[in-house]
Amino acid sequence: MRIIKLDENVKTDILSTLLKRDPNQYSTYANTVQEIVDTVKSRKDEAVFAYTKQFDKADISADTIRVTKEEIDEAMSLVDPKLLSVMKQSMENIRVYHEKQKRNSWFDAKPDGTILGQKILPLASVGVYVPGGKAAYPSSVLMNIVPAKVAGVERIVMVTPPGKDGNVNPVTLTAACLAGATEVYKVGGAQAIAALAFGTESIPKVDKIVGPGNIFVALAKKAVYGHVSIDSIAGPSEILVIADETANPRYVAADLLSQAEHDELASAILVTTSAELAEQVSKEVDTFVQKLSRKEILEKSLENYGYILVADSLDEAIDTANAIASEHLEIVTKNPFEVMTKIRNAGAIFIGEYSSEPLGDYFAGPNHVLPTNGTAKFFSPLGVDDFIKKSSIIYYSREALEKVHKEIIAFAEAEQLTAHANSIRVRFEDADNQ
Repeated sequence: MRIIKLDENVKTDILSTLLKRDPNQYSTYANTVQEIVDTVKSRKDEAVFAYTKQFDKADISADTIRVTKEEIDEAMSLVDPKLLSVMKQSMENIRVYHEKQKRNSWFDAKPDGTILGQKILPLASVGVYVPGGKAAYPSSVLMNIVPAKVAGVERIVMVTPPGKDGNVNPVTLTAACLAGATEVYKVGGAQAIAALAFGTESIPKVDKIVGPGNIFVALAKKAVYGHVSIDSIAGPSEILVIADETANPRYVAADLLSQAEHDELASAILVTTSAELAEQVSKEVDTFVQKLSRKEILEKSLENYGYILVADSLDEAIDTANAIASEHLEIVTKNPFEVMTKIRNAGAIFIGEYSSEPLGDYFAGPNHVLPTNGTAKFFSPLGVDDFIKKSSIIYYSREALEKVHKEIIAFAEAEQLTAHANSIRVRFEDADNQ
């Protein structure tokens, strides 16, 4: 990996380079995606079946698009019992963590005759997109469905592309069943997002769409936003490690590569106060890359978006981490908890040398659907709050409104909204005219 002395110009250049990975930059695909979305909106099932044949080489019809109970039962029988056990443990950890995020409706009644409050309800329906084909991502299934289930969403619809044989990966189906999906449909890509957003003869419309996907899925989610809610426009994966001379270079190198292997656009950055550690990590990375199965992806990812930055001080390293606002942030320093208190921008923070990033991806419990491309400055991990909606509650008795009605009228008239003022005035016109 390249080693660079950190300064303001370097930081600015890296930030500029990383932002080029934003899905919003890929305008060349936008027209294609919009055409798919519009076609599904107008032709519904017919378009979904045609695009599935075109892109996934699978023949799907109204009779076969929805996964049956028999298919789920068969899928569960095919999964390795050891993997099934791990998935159940992971799901329980995710459930327990997200249970702590639940909030209740509240009401504040006062002696003056007013009641204010907030009513919290789960969304009625949510669509969960899960990448498919040959690959299986049961962890993504659990991370997206479990918090929706905890929030109380009644209808959780999962969509995932089928293989050429028209079947869904057994591990993916098993995870969906365990997590509590109410329906699973064999459709992927932009056409799946459009189907969830507008509804077809086979797939009823949902209120919100969540879940990761490729650039076509990301742009489709952007295209349908407003017709439905979405979680985010996710960019490529990224990790940033803050380390000092106490860090184990072998651990740091392994953790950097854990994210670089996702795809060629993934970013892996080490910011360290130790030039010696920088050299050691670079050598360990080179050694690991030669042994790991996704060698070509790792090499391209590191060539384009991999950096080892040597900082003059820990404060400079922390400032850089806050500026980059990485999806995953590991702190491997002498006093990692102290450093953690100074971190403002990160999707998930991993503290200490035994809290490696894959722990969060698969098992610990916090959600692995995280803000990317610097959006951790204003976005949060997926959670229960993404699957609820809130309504404000307002009650005033006549006596309570009478005390303040003239002030409200004055405020409305200051904005020249006379109908607003009149709505208050008519309730007290007899008393005010006396």
